[in-house]
Amino acid sequence: MRLDVYIPLLLSLLLAAISPVVGRRVAPALAARVLTAASAVTAAATVWSLVLLAATLLDDAPPVVAHARAHGQRLAAPVPEAVGLAACLALAVVAHRLWRAVRAEYGTRRALRQLCAAQPGDTELIVVASPVPQAFAVPGSPGRILVTSAMLGALDPVERRVLLAHERAHLSHRHALLMTAATLAARANPLLTPVRTTVAFLVERWADERAADAVGDRTATARALARAALTAGHAKPSCALGFTDRAVTRRIAALQSAPPPHLWSVAAAVLALGLLPALGAADATDDLLRLLTNVLV
Repeated sequence: MRLDVYIPLLLSLLLAAISPVVGRRVAPALAARVLTAASAVTAAATVWSLVLLAATLLDDAPPVVAHARAHGQRLAAPVPEAVGLAACLALAVVAHRLWRAVRAEYGTRRALRQLCAAQPGDTELIVVASPVPQAFAVPGSPGRILVTSAMLGALDPVERRVLLAHERAHLSHRHALLMTAATLAARANPLLTPVRTTVAFLVERWADERAADAVGDRTATARALARAALTAGHAKPSCALGFTDRAVTRRIAALQSAPPPHLWSVAAAVLALGLLPALGAADATDDLLRLLTNVLV
């Protein structure tokens, strides 16, 4: 347990380091899925490792100490007491971060659903009169696409098709679930924040590729993305097409080249990397249970 319990933390750093490389070299749909899965498993293993570290404080509990003394046993602490106390504090911080993330996610989705509540159930596209160019994919049953009049007015007919195809891709491929999972993983383990950033970029690239397939024109898709960027430059930052000034140039460049390949070997390696923290945490659990059993039996 002295080493295995720390494996999830160490592998979190490795996953965070390789995620941008995976995001650049592997097809967006595949890369987003495997990185999200790996980060979720790694985050869960990290939290469980903190639970194990906190559980080592049980050897200082009066009943355990009394039992060990009555049987002439010497308690060997698997980790220093300060580490166990730090793990307790870290668990409290993680719980607070997760609660805030869940509350923010719920609040955002509730606000978006309220905007769509007055519309008929079979209405997919909802246009809101607003001078701010924005577009949202509103997950739910059914999913909705919310677009402001300013955004529609800034795009020509082909670019509007790109916009709608992009937002439909978010809905049909359940990108909101991927982002929620990646966000919660990063909240539980801040070392995984770069993975969450990469997944956020990849779901936009994924939607870009689906939009390009829908309109049959990668150049028009890149032009629509550039137009959204220019429109946002004259107003508040826009959520249309997932625009951010740091990512838009890379996305436009990607649309002007061939789609990246499905490197299944790389995807398998990332998934294996995501499983290693779970194996380390499982081994540490077995060590702790064996230690407690020897003391209490």
